[in-house]
Amino acid sequence: MRNFIIELIVFLVILFYLVRKWPVPQIAEGMAKTQEKIRASLEAADQARADALAADEERHAALEEARRSAQEILAQADRTAEAVRVGAQARGQTEYERIVASAEAEVALARQRAVEEAANRLGEIVMDLVERVIAREVDAEAHHNLIEEAVSALNADASGSAAAGSGARQ
Repeated sequence: MRNFIIELIVFLVILFYLVRKWPVPQIAEGMAKTQEKIRASLEAADQARADALAADEERHAALEEARRSAQEILAQADRTAEAVRVGAQARGQTEYERIVASAEAEVALARQRAVEEAANRLGEIVMDLVERVIAREVDAEAHHNLIEEAVSALNADASGSAAAGSGARQ
């Protein structure tokens, strides 16, 4: 039995020596490679997380810039719309004033024509009446002078009432 124990001890020593020389270094090397792979994977995961955070920050910054840009565009559109509205209002007011002035000029011209026509007609009526009253015909120059006096009187009267009318409108 003593032999058996010695042989067992020698066998275990040789087995320990062989296991230590061949499989243990390979196992240790395999474990080291596995650890390196795990470490590299963790570093890659940390880098990917950092990249994702940076991309997220860039996305937020781009979104904020887009919002600011949209607000500036809306503000510019509001300013442009206001400028267009003010310009259109000014053009409309100018056109209104032009139309009113044109209408007033037409009314004044029509009034003048009506006064002249009324004066001419009045002159004819006066001449007819004078001829009947004095029973003779008045010469052409006297006729013309009477008409001119009547027109002047009507013009003076029309100017006075036109000035009073335009003063009342203002």
